[in-house]
Amino acid sequence: MDLILALKALLLGIVEGLTEFLPISSTGHLIVLEDLVRFRPGSREAFIVAIQAGAILAVCWEYRARLWQIVRGLLHDKTEQRLVLNVVIAFTPAAIAGVLMKSVIDRALFSPLTVAAALVVGGLIILWVEHLHAARDYHPRVNSLDEIGPLDALKIGCAQCFALIPGTSRSGATIIGGILFGFSRTAATQFSFFLAIPTVIGASVYALFKARHELQSADVPLFVVGFVAAFVAALLCVRWVLRYVSNHDFRPFAWYRIVFGGVILLTAYLGWVNWAD
Repeated sequence: MDLILALKALLLGIVEGLTEFLPISSTGHLIVLEDLVRFRPGSREAFIVAIQAGAILAVCWEYRARLWQIVRGLLHDKTEQRLVLNVVIAFTPAAIAGVLMKSVIDRALFSPLTVAAALVVGGLIILWVEHLHAARDYHPRVNSLDEIGPLDALKIGCAQCFALIPGTSRSGATIIGGILFGFSRTAATQFSFFLAIPTVIGASVYALFKARHELQSADVPLFVVGFVAAFVAALLCVRWVLRYVSNHDFRPFAWYRIVFGGVILLTAYLGWVNWAD
């Protein structure tokens, strides 16, 4: 295995793990980083699936007790049945939109400059929602996963559709959407984590199926490096986020998005970096 390529795989795995569950767009960061470090494995789509699998496994591990409780109570526990139903409802809109529009989005929007614009716009939206939150002396209507209703889940699912645009952020769309719809920060974040499980797994399986003819055994060591890096980084990130949201808002992430996206747009405008290459 080429050492430089392995280091690039390690870096991308870490970035995936750190950004998948923050409102800053993991896909956007990966697109920009791949362009910067010129990461070109033989099976790019399969590598992305591998690192996303590492990130999702971290969430499953962190919530293993609740997931096991769901499995045991699925046939008789109404609370667990309601949570599963809500996740299915929220998952459905983006799943349908993704199947219908993914190829068009991949062709038209997967570029660093598009990502940068989405990062800036998303950052401004987060600032706007946080301003509303503060101005209204906000009192959440939904404070826990068990208080979420089917209509709430459908609203979150529709909000998640915006995450099909690279740079928007799946976590950002669902968490900020949840806050806008009356969720507490903790409830919105936890539901976003649970919704990520079928969403990312579904998208990964679909991407892997489409890229099945590009798979190369020589890239497997890169997959392992990226998978492990993403798992460790995501596990640390999820635990940190749950502590963070109990006492803080999302304004720092909004400013990060605006600065990061702004730097990309500025360097492109000044001709310092040719992001189209």
